[in-house]
Amino acid sequence: MRKKLGIILAIIIVFDLIALGIVKVDRYVSSKGGEVVGEEPSDSTTLSAQEMLSKATFTAVGDNLIHDTVYEQAQARTNDGSYDFSYDYAEIKKYIEEPDVAILNQETIISTEHQVSSYPMFNSPPELGQEMIDTGFDVFNIATNHSLDKGESGLISTINYWKEKGVITTGAYLNDADFKIPVNEVNGIKIAYLGFTEQTNGLKLPADSEVVLVLAKDEALLESKIHQAKQMADVIIVNAHWGEEYTHEPTASEKQMAQKLCDWGADVVIGNHPHVIQPVEYITSTDGSHTMLCAYSLGNFISAQRKQATMLGGMLNFTVVKNNSTGAVNIENVRFRGTVTHYTYGMGNIRVYCLDDYTPELAANHGIRNYAPNFSYDYLTETVSQVVDGQFLK
Repeated sequence: MRKKLGIILAIIIVFDLIALGIVKVDRYVSSKGGEVVGEEPSDSTTLSAQEMLSKATFTAVGDNLIHDTVYEQAQARTNDGSYDFSYDYAEIKKYIEEPDVAILNQETIISTEHQVSSYPMFNSPPELGQEMIDTGFDVFNIATNHSLDKGESGLISTINYWKEKGVITTGAYLNDADFKIPVNEVNGIKIAYLGFTEQTNGLKLPADSEVVLVLAKDEALLESKIHQAKQMADVIIVNAHWGEEYTHEPTASEKQMAQKLCDWGADVVIGNHPHVIQPVEYITSTDGSHTMLCAYSLGNFISAQRKQATMLGGMLNFTVVKNNSTGAVNIENVRFRGTVTHYTYGMGNIRVYCLDDYTPELAANHGIRNYAPNFSYDYLTETVSQVVDGQFLK
């Protein structure tokens, strides 16, 4: 009897304390609905912490270099004279579709007002651009050394082509008014994109042209645009078309420009033009307040070149993480993967593979062995490990 009275008294005391606010009872809404009394489960606490972070995933690849061998094979797959590039990118497509944003350096112009052509003055079929979109690319750099291969009219046609597709492009604009920094928002993170090219193979726009093709020497313009982008976005990604062809080492001018981009406030630099891969590194601003991720060159994405080093490209993956409480943004989970342009003897059946999926058997039957007999799977993996720091290969 005393035991029962004790229990009753204890219950009464607890309710009195609750009424007085001395004892706190946690209430939360369960995932299945309805208010529940008690301590919130630990996994819900973890979820709450996770919700403080926004994440966006990215991938970037190298030069989409469309030689006649590539587009002639695409045309041979159709019966009406059009071009089907789906075979070329079928093996790499899943890696491009997976991230939130995929970035491509579109090396060759796509002018609907000029005939399709190859090296040294490129112009690619319009079906190529649609295939790139269907493959999963969202952002296209169109400032390259081949931007003026068909003159001012070719570049204007190219800019309008991509505008009609409704995708983000960097590096070339119809005029000053058209040079609006593109910003897209992914999972609550705002990303701004810029691009430039170091040279245009000696070609120039007419003196009275309104077209804006951003050049590396336009440093004041680039700096002002990066400062402007910082007011608009959480992250600034710059496409840099620079460097010396066929060397794995960045030039002094690349490094100097990379440091300036970092000092101005860029967060990620995606480099291209050398047609071979170059190192990836973090660069710290001169005042020590800022760190930038820089991939000096991702090599070729696809091509019909005959140098074994040009068969190896790169795919840079990274995650942008934003703390929604503090606004702090970090670049995390950086990973470099090799890509391989593969073709059979006689340059047949050109297509792109991720090096993760490539095999020694494919390498042994690569048509490049006609020009470079020592080409092998080991050459590819060893080159990646020699050029790219191990921290980015995990």
